[in-house]
Amino acid sequence: MNIITKEQLDDWLNSIARERPLLAPRNDGGMIQYRPIKTSDKIAWDFTRPQMSVKEVFFPPTERLITIEKTGKNVKLTETIPESRPVIFGVRPCDARGMQILDALFIDRAPVDPYYAGRRENTTLIGLACQEMGASCFCTSVGGAPNDTSGLDILLTDVDGGFVLQTLTNKGQSLLQGLSLAGFYGKLPEPVLNQPLALVERDTWLAHFQDEYWDLMSERCLSCRICAYVCPTCRCFSVRDEALTTPGEYERIRCWDSCAGENYRRIAGGHKPRAEKSDRLRNRFMCKFYYYLDQYDLHQAAACTGCGRCIDACPVNVDITEVLAEVGRLP
Repeated sequence: MNIITKEQLDDWLNSIARERPLLAPRNDGGMIQYRPIKTSDKIAWDFTRPQMSVKEVFFPPTERLITIEKTGKNVKLTETIPESRPVIFGVRPCDARGMQILDALFIDRAPVDPYYAGRRENTTLIGLACQEMGASCFCTSVGGAPNDTSGLDILLTDVDGGFVLQTLTNKGQSLLQGLSLAGFYGKLPEPVLNQPLALVERDTWLAHFQDEYWDLMSERCLSCRICAYVCPTCRCFSVRDEALTTPGEYERIRCWDSCAGENYRRIAGGHKPRAEKSDRLRNRFMCKFYYYLDQYDLHQAAACTGCGRCIDACPVNVDITEVLAEVGRLP
């Protein structure tokens, strides 16, 4: 481990920004978001976590997959594979952990998604450890930690005199080429933790699949889908073709979707497999704590990072920690 002073850090980040796209937590209209910056003085330092996770960098809310040009009987398809090599600074450990959960779908199983995989391969993540957990955070209950190194290339921890720098991957090491840093031989500070939650055993979710609890809880839900949009691990999407303004030209776009939406998985003829809100709400929690783990053989506590964004964003107070507690108490 090494220590980097604030001045050295600013100089290093500025040099990165001159060579590669650099994203960092920035105050964007009163909200902290991972956004492009040109100089380090634009970085927001006093934050719990950005309102949106880094997921939107690798898996954008809307992205063009291919363009289609039709001239007579000839059809030309052009993929839009990303080629930039961005560096993201200030990534919270929960967000990096979320990317590993998405990897299980987009990379670890065939077919590999070339759009997501290209961004993952080309991007370097510089993490910033949390000094304390936010009011709605519960990362330690799902296998994470405020100083978790999983999924990061470099992790910085705030200490007196600067930041302790842990190099975790070859990508991280290559980013430090030419940087002369002093060694750090002290003890890293321990983050302030929240009281851990008790997780529900996986088989318990199946046992309560038909429970009336889901009908009662869904009375609050608006099907607004904001929980999925702010979530670092929700990954449902829809694909559609749209005509461009030039005759004979079209684009195929991918957009975020959510199992909370009324028309989620609607099929030909208008049939909706999960027509009731209770079915859709139950599916969200079953997916986080049972379905996704089972389908992709994930050896993790949950397909949830415990970031608490869904708790803060929900307009009707559907609280994932409340659901965990109440399902655990169901007879």
